[in-house]
Amino acid sequence: MMTLRTLLIAFLVGGSPIVISQTPTSPLTLKSQVVEASCGTCHFGMKADICTLAIRLPEGKSYWVSGFSIDQFGDAHAADGFCQTTRKAKVSGTLVGDKFMATAFVLIPKNP
Repeated sequence: MMTLRTLLIAFLVGGSPIVISQTPTSPLTLKSQVVEASCGTCHFGMKADICTLAIRLPEGKSYWVSGFSIDQFGDAHAADGFCQTTRKAKVSGTLVGDKFMATAFVLIPKNP
């Protein structure tokens, strides 16, 4: 799948650059993908004013989660909450910009 690329061509005539953009391809869909899940602000270095659920793909890119909230999985600030730890989750949904539009989000049980 091609990523969005922007090509900037600057012409000296008039000193104005011309921007030519390739249109984005269809969004990437994940189906039963195992990812890391945590608070994006506390653990993934994402910028936000509040603690919010996020996922990190195996290649290291993080996305905010839409469709599920951080507190649906317990108190985020409890000892085992997303602001204190990172968990594995099996997710399905679509990546759109910097958001993961989740249709399924299941935490994988920790090993005893």
